[in-house]
Amino acid sequence: MDAEIKGLPPYSLEAEQSVIGSMILDREAITTGMESLMPDDFYQPDLKVIFEAIIDLFNKNKAVDLVTLENKLKDDGVLDQIGGINHLSKLAMSVPTSAHIKNYAQIVKEKSVLRKLIKTSKEIIAESYDGKNKLEDTLNSAEEKIFNIMQDRRTEEFSSIKDLVVPTLNKIEMIHKNQGKVTGIPTGFIDLDYKTAGLQPSDLILIAARPSMGKTAIALNIAQHAAIKENAATAIFSLEMSKEQLVNRLLCSEAMVDAQKVRTGDLEDEDWAKIASGSSVLSSASIYIDDTPGITVSEMKAKCRKLKLEKGLDLILIDYLQLMSGNGRTESRQQEISEISRSLKALAREMEAPVVALSQLSRACESRADHRPMLSDLRESGAIEQDADVVMFLYRDEYYNPETEAKNQGELIIAKQRNGPTGTIHLVWMGQYTKFASMENKNY
Repeated sequence: MDAEIKGLPPYSLEAEQSVIGSMILDREAITTGMESLMPDDFYQPDLKVIFEAIIDLFNKNKAVDLVTLENKLKDDGVLDQIGGINHLSKLAMSVPTSAHIKNYAQIVKEKSVLRKLIKTSKEIIAESYDGKNKLEDTLNSAEEKIFNIMQDRRTEEFSSIKDLVVPTLNKIEMIHKNQGKVTGIPTGFIDLDYKTAGLQPSDLILIAARPSMGKTAIALNIAQHAAIKENAATAIFSLEMSKEQLVNRLLCSEAMVDAQKVRTGDLEDEDWAKIASGSSVLSSASIYIDDTPGITVSEMKAKCRKLKLEKGLDLILIDYLQLMSGNGRTESRQQEISEISRSLKALAREMEAPVVALSQLSRACESRADHRPMLSDLRESGAIEQDADVVMFLYRDEYYNPETEAKNQGELIIAKQRNGPTGTIHLVWMGQYTKFASMENKNY
């Protein structure tokens, strides 16, 4: 056993050489190589250097052949290091055709993953022997390391600015071409999508309000639209309501059936027809619900990783943040909430998906003449405001002022948006269906 562990790490010299040879022979093979492999996937240092040189020439729209490659490596001062022009010539002649580069690249990638797995396993063993961390933290760390390998994430590496500029320019160009269009996940609310361009990947989006404003309703409306209309795989963590209660709400909203009639069983034939139709639509949606009470961020991460691997994951919804549990190592609940909000932002980045977290506001806003929430109302909740990319407050004036002219209306106040404008979105509130809808007129 020890002899096996001490042996050479898994790699295939023939496959690595064949990849490089194919890329020298055929420009189309370079694209295949770039899509399949990263420089660190090569075990042989000389082949890694040559691979990087080929990619650099290709990205600069220069020809890639023995002459240009020799000149590039000479300019970089590494030609002798990789074995000179003779080595390059041997690589070019190592394959008769580039037709099988996908197969060669797959072998190289598989060996690379095995090497990463060996390295990670040693780290997990060392951490387990160390025993300084809590069991939950050790398990979460091990799971995260394995997940990163499965996702082929290179979390420990820096990225050179030159490697980031081109993708960034491409994204800017794409946004310019789609000017005014939604680039993230559409919410279904026209004015909100106009201001935010949709829910953006890796963003932490906070929707905060006092009780009975409709936080859960608007979050479920967004989840419904994303899953049904946009085919986005959506995870809902319901810490306040059971799965059955949540589905009941979703069904009333989708079927447009009075929730009170469903609760009392006072349903007519027309209602049953709507419920049947709504049930069919919901059943085909990629919505996944977890109602674990007091779930920790570590548990949530583990479930999200598994869901992403098995079903895909485009949107995460949490109802609501204050009901989550911390790791028990903080001195106060405020610090615990701060730790949770930081972890949720990290979750959004790891999953590369927007995380919509609901938050309950304290009574502070009710002591003012104008009860509309403000960012200062979040200060009692730790670092939520700083961690969130977008902060929105939900407000219904009718709740406080029954005689208001704004009956059956809601306001979604964008108080903070890291990469966009702030402002107020006016919505229609259909309480009988626990549903919000866009105003007919656009508010921009």
